[in-house]
Amino acid sequence: MASMLVDLDVESLGPEVHKADKPDFSATRKLYSHVKKMTFAKFVASKKVRPTCENSSPALWHCCGQSFRESSSIHKHIANSHASEIHQLTTETLDVMLHQAHSEEESINEESTDVSSWIPNTSHIPEDDLKGPGEVLLYYCYCQLNDPQIICQWQKELCLKLKLTGKVRVASEGINGTVGGTKTATNLYIKAMLSHPTFKIMQVQEFKKSEGGAACFSDLKVGVYKEIVPMGVDPAIVSYRLAGIHLEPKEFHKEVKAFVENQSSGNDTILLDCRNFYESKIGQFSQCLAPNIRKFSYFPDYVDKNLDLFRDKKVLMYCTGGIRCERGSAYLKSKNVCKEVYQLKGGIHKYLEQFPDGFYHGKLFVFDDRYAIAFNEDVISECRYCSCPWDQYQLCSTDFCCQLVLSCTTCIERGLTACCPVCQAKEQNHSDVSSDGLSHREECECTMSRPKIPKDAL
Repeated sequence: MASMLVDLDVESLGPEVHKADKPDFSATRKLYSHVKKMTFAKFVASKKVRPTCENSSPALWHCCGQSFRESSSIHKHIANSHASEIHQLTTETLDVMLHQAHSEEESINEESTDVSSWIPNTSHIPEDDLKGPGEVLLYYCYCQLNDPQIICQWQKELCLKLKLTGKVRVASEGINGTVGGTKTATNLYIKAMLSHPTFKIMQVQEFKKSEGGAACFSDLKVGVYKEIVPMGVDPAIVSYRLAGIHLEPKEFHKEVKAFVENQSSGNDTILLDCRNFYESKIGQFSQCLAPNIRKFSYFPDYVDKNLDLFRDKKVLMYCTGGIRCERGSAYLKSKNVCKEVYQLKGGIHKYLEQFPDGFYHGKLFVFDDRYAIAFNEDVISECRYCSCPWDQYQLCSTDFCCQLVLSCTTCIERGLTACCPVCQAKEQNHSDVSSDGLSHREECECTMSRPKIPKDAL
């Protein structure tokens, strides 16, 4: 039914529809019209510039290098210049809705789906083969999931069966996971993923591997979320389908080489690290732009505040494994200021597998108890206290703070284990413990002194 609407001008349709077609076609026509209006409204909303201290304008939209102060003006612009994108997002949303409706008509009760058929038989595997050191997997897959709860249930049972720990985020837009266990367990996990009817589109090489195991995580966390990577923007407004052009590590290496060599001649390229500041602090590409942001959910605001920085530029984006670039590049593209937007396929992880001594220097930060993994001997960061070369993170020693700190062995022996002098003083004075006997997280010098959304310049 959705294919009938590809070239259909819903707004101009008259009532002269054949009676035989009315039961299905008329309903779908009305649904398309509703979805189109909803998509248009969300698209307009995505162009609205958030008010800042410097700009107190109550309403301002920015699109295609132009500013619009009247809602009628931005509506007219989007209707004339972005009709194809509105059409694409509308039909994609409608396809999902029609598929869900079709499933309901067939009375498929997914809540009672038996996930055991998707879990491998481990009766022939010795118990010891699922215990001990091994490796950590990092992967993601953007795809439409009609019932994320079922996938969540399956992932929980699968990981428990294989004694895997880690974190798995499931959403209607796909799955994002990092799990650790023995190599026997991780190989069975990959096999189970590739055997699943939804995830068989994945390739073995999309699972990035590093030395580790179940001990790299404190437990197993599997849940259903709105986004598989928390950017804070509705996937219906900025879809991964609108991402930038993917470059294989070899192609990306070539682009970075040209960028570095031409730096002195007025380059029109930006090498953009879309990770958090504490990640880029211990490892990054040569001459990159590394925003001083604490969370990926701040990235959209960072882009909005620095639009002039990206204007008419060719942008090469990268992140740990590629997932943040999928939505991040789509958001940057939605602003229509860049000349071109590219992203590193497979992220830094895949790049370092091929180019350990390439243009990326330092450690690769990972979100588990290892904090970082090394592909080369470079150390680009320093101790918080004595400034000696150091890149081994540990948590701030105060119970109320979860900041990461770089403190070398010598400074740790001197008792310098907090992230900043404020926390260090509180560590020596335990009055932060409340009357209920529990420690509460507080702001410290690290967070108070850093602008939430920095304004950058090249």
